[in-house]
Amino acid sequence: MAVRCCNDSISNQNENDRGNEMRLEGKVALITGAAAGIWGQTMGFGGASAWLFAQEGAKVVLADINDDLGEQTASQLRENGFYATYVHLDVTVEQDWINAMDATVGTYGKLDVLVNNAGTGVRATVLETTEDIWDAQMHVHAKGMFLGTKHAIPEMRNAGGGSIINISSIYGIVGSPTSTAYHAAKGASRLFTKAAAIQYAGENIRVNSVHPGYADTPMTKQSFADPERLQWLIGRTPMGRLGTAEDIANGVLYLASNESKWVTGSELVIDGGATAQ
Repeated sequence: MAVRCCNDSISNQNENDRGNEMRLEGKVALITGAAAGIWGQTMGFGGASAWLFAQEGAKVVLADINDDLGEQTASQLRENGFYATYVHLDVTVEQDWINAMDATVGTYGKLDVLVNNAGTGVRATVLETTEDIWDAQMHVHAKGMFLGTKHAIPEMRNAGGGSIINISSIYGIVGSPTSTAYHAAKGASRLFTKAAAIQYAGENIRVNSVHPGYADTPMTKQSFADPERLQWLIGRTPMGRLGTAEDIANGVLYLASNESKWVTGSELVIDGGATAQ
């Protein structure tokens, strides 16, 4: 399904594709790192997922540290007839998670889906990586994912189950000439996903990871502005192009929906074939 704006095109697309059926009807989703979702601008994975989730019937809570942008995105979603709320959330701060869960359940009554998407990136070799860089990457990607999962599970128990989707990376599976701490942190999120999936599968709480390849997002824009690096990335991608936020969001939507009700502990790689080589 394509991300579409605004009301007429959204409703027409839904009706043409599946009649009146919506894949996330009645579900409540909290998505971190979701501020970058302004229509007409390059979206992040979280922002694009928020639009797809809303189009498919979910009530969405957008969480981020960029409050101005997050409020704008939530406002635009509401202007198009969707249920959307923004909350401030630094994923490395446990109290922020407690506040975000309280806001989600207080506003919409429950939590069915958590998308742990917030992240940052640093390109540095082992010798270039400082202790601060290492700690920052591990805190955002590994600790943030842990805290989110920890505080989502009790709410999902109350709801009778749920889906936790951890946005990792192909760099959580394979290495590269740089990005050492990012690799380690994304690898940690990959294996954390499997541990949590096994521990809570019996309670109908599914936990899966998504592994995007080289995709055009606000986070990658500066890095991809280097023509030589851009060509190197495209050259490593058999399908011959960068991914989009929508490419990744479609996979996230699948894992959030009941279509994936027997999928847990899995790795969904969306990379144009990069890691198949």
